This record gives sequence, structure tokens and C-alpha cells, in this order.
Amino acid sequence: MISEQIRVRFAPSPTGFLHVGGLRTALYNYLFARQNHGVFILRIEDTDRSRYVEGAVENLINTLQWVGLDYDEGPIKGGAYGPYVQSERLEIYRKYAKQLVDEGKAYYCFCTSDRLEQMRTELEQKGEFAKYDRFCLKLSPSEIEQKLKSNLPYVIRMKVPDNTTIKFYDLIRKDVEISSELIDDQVLLKSDGYPTYHLANVVDDHLMKVTHVIRGEEWLPSVPKHILLYQYFNWEVPVLAHLPLLLNPDKSKLSKRQGDVAVEDYRAKGYLREGLINFIALLGWNPGDEREIFTLEELIKEFSLERVGKSGAVFNIDKLNWINLQHIHRKTEKEMLPILKEILSRSKYKDLFFSDDYLEKVIHAMRERINYFAGILEKSPYFFEPPKEYDSVYIAKHWKAETPDWLGKLIEEFSKLNNPKKEDFENALNRTAEALGLGRGKIIHAVRLAVSGMGEGPGLYDILDILGKEEVIKRIQQAIKNIKL
Repeated sequence: MISEQIRVRFAPSPTGFLHVGGLRTALYNYLFARQNHGVFILRIEDTDRSRYVEGAVENLINTLQWVGLDYDEGPIKGGAYGPYVQSERLEIYRKYAKQLVDEGKAYYCFCTSDRLEQMRTELEQKGEFAKYDRFCLKLSPSEIEQKLKSNLPYVIRMKVPDNTTIKFYDLIRKDVEISSELIDDQVLLKSDGYPTYHLANVVDDHLMKVTHVIRGEEWLPSVPKHILLYQYFNWEVPVLAHLPLLLNPDKSKLSKRQGDVAVEDYRAKGYLREGLINFIALLGWNPGDEREIFTLEELIKEFSLERVGKSGAVFNIDKLNWINLQHIHRKTEKEMLPILKEILSRSKYKDLFFSDDYLEKVIHAMRERINYFAGILEKSPYFFEPPKEYDSVYIAKHWKAETPDWLGKLIEEFSKLNNPKKEDFENALNRTAEALGLGRGKIIHAVRLAVSGMGEGPGLYDILDILGKEEVIKRIQQAIKNIKL
């Protein structure tokens, strides 16, 4: 009997980074569990050893912690139904696979990979569904015993019933049915003694008392095999919910070719965890009204599987940027300081020292101009190093033959200032322009180019205030020397 307390699981394979689709699966499971005072389990499905990546488990756990999805049972934490890493549960799977063989619901298969490949090729050439031809199902008990004694490699296959319609209900897909003629005699236990996903998944979900299986749409074709296994073991089937695919803007399946797909990529760029989680939540689910900005606590309160749609959800980077910006607006410079520091610690500026006060001023100046924190380094590197080159279009437009002389006069005015603030820089520039009989704009544009190398950015006097008098003078002198018409 399935537990009365709601228990859900996120069961990733440790094959590298956490895909944003995996994060959505984890998030929906987490929200459903928290809303229903249930248990959120992390289970590591590492039975495909050919795809295992060293360090991936630690990275998964670290990334889930970063986004704030704390699991209740799983690796490191433990729990009543562990171990929670499938490679540590091999004896359990072998026991259940053997039980199915003894009951005539599965069988040994000794076919070589060459024979299987040839069989599939021939079936495909005939235009037939490429499934196993049950050659080994016809072996006599004595033949099987002989092959086992000879230590021939084997797998254990599930025996799929003939002429049967497998029906199930999915919270998102509703009623689904499929003919057993379209289901292969699935391998349950591989020749290396490891289970396939199908056996391990069903056994673990049952033994861990999982009540609801919430996972991606790509697993939908596997469900009939799982239903059969539940029936063979006489176990209750959990409630099923298969989430829609994530799509690129061109409606193709979300892939690395069209942009970042790993959660770690967005963390490295300095997206807020709040912004990323908010955006991911809306990929397939909607609150039923016009609201788009949510905290994790608000999502827990509002989320429901009934409001998850069937159609694919488009991963729109512009929407992510907009949502992230809304969360940036909610934070103080002090709250954002650790994020910028982390970005700097991984940048070419990692060995340079910047005071907290300095960095908070930079954040204040740039917070309306960025969608993520690496954008500060991308859009305003001049806060961390003097410009090495200058915008040629801006030079052509705003740097005249007389500009060095004008800037020389401005340096004289700036040199007289004592511990200046932004209004002091502004007043000094106004005095210079007036003395030269110039419009302020002619000097403002030249100074912006000199100190930043760019034609865009925050207000000029904010930049000057942040950089400070000595650095500003040094940069203007450098520009006078380096910019040649």
C-alpha cells in the first residue's frame, strides 16, 4: 500500500551538469511536496556506468542547495529507505529480477550484441517495429541451465503479454493507452549485473513509498513497461504526471546549440537564484492570472499540478532576463554584494582588491542596466580596469582636434578639488565649459570616452564619483596620449 503521506522524488543521473529541464522537474516535485507537507527525496540513478561523470553527484547536490531546494531524504542526509544511490542497491534489483524469472514473467537472454544488431537491421529493412524476436524465450530449461553453468553472459528480459492494451491515467496527459504489440521485451538486468532504468525505477519507487511520480514527458513511452512491472509485482502504481518538453524559441527541443542549458551556466553569469527559479516555474505552469513574479514561498502556496499544461514550454531568454531584473529591483546593494564578489573571484580581476563600499556603488550605478551580474563586467569593465581601447565610432563623433586642450583645462579644475563628490565634478566641468565658451556636451562626451572607453553607461558624474579624482585624472591623461585622430 502506498504511503498516505505524499512522497515525491527527483532522480537525476550523474552525467554532468544539471539541465534546466532537470531543475524544473526538481522544482515541481519540491513545490508539490512542500505544499502538501510531504517528503522530497533525492535519488541518484547511476546505473548507466558508461555515462557516469566523476564529481557530478556533488555538483548536483551543490546546485540544488544553491537554488534553495533542500531535500528531506537522499545521499549524505540518509533516510529510512536508503541507500539513495542506485549503484549501492544492486542486490535488491537482482533479487526482484530473479523473482520475475522464477514466476515466468521474465526470462534469461543470451543473445550477443551482434545477433541483436543483425535482427534489428533486418526488421527495419522490412519496415517492421524493431523489437526482440524472443529467440531465448524458446530455450528449454535444460538449455538455460547449461548456458548459465557455462557462465555465458546474459541479460534478464521482461516478458510482455501478447494482445493486451495497457491503460493508465496521467494527471497532465489524462487517459493514455498503448498496445503491448508496441512494447519490446525490455531488458531489466544488464549483463554487467546493473539494472536498467525501468526495473530500478519501479523497485525504488515502491520501496521508497513514492506516492507521485512527476517527471519529464520523455519518459511517457516507458510508462507501459512500468505499469506491467507494477502488475507483475502486485504493487500499487503511484500517481503519474509527465511534464511538457522545454523548447527553443524555434519550437525545437531545448538544446545547447541555441544557448545555455545547464543551471551552472546561469549561476556563473550571476543570475539570481530567485529569478531563475521564478522563470523555471513558469515553464509549463501558470497561476491562472496575470502574475509573473513569485518568491519560492509564494510558489509553494500557489503551485498545482492541475495548472501544468500539455504543450511544450518555450525557454525565452528575454523573459528570463526580465524576470531576473524584477528580482534585482527587490534587493539592496548590500544583498547583491556577495554575488558580484563571486563573479569577480572567477574573473581576470580576481587578484585585484575592491572595497565593499566601492563595489556597492558600482552595483547601484549598474543595477538598472543589467539582467544578470556578469553583465556588470561585460558592460562596465572600466570600473575594474582602465580602458585599453576606445570606441572608434564615438571618437569620430565626439573627439576633435581641440579636445586634448579642453581636457587639459578640465584636469586643472579637477586637480583643485578636495575629496570631491559627484556634484563637485559636475560643477568643475561646468566651470571649464563656461570658461572655454563651449556647450557642456562637448566636454561630457570626451570625458566619458576618456574614463570608460565607451559611449554608453551610467551617468558620467556617477562614474567619476565611483572612480575617484586621482583615477579620473590619470585616465584623462592616458586618453589624451592614446587617442589619435
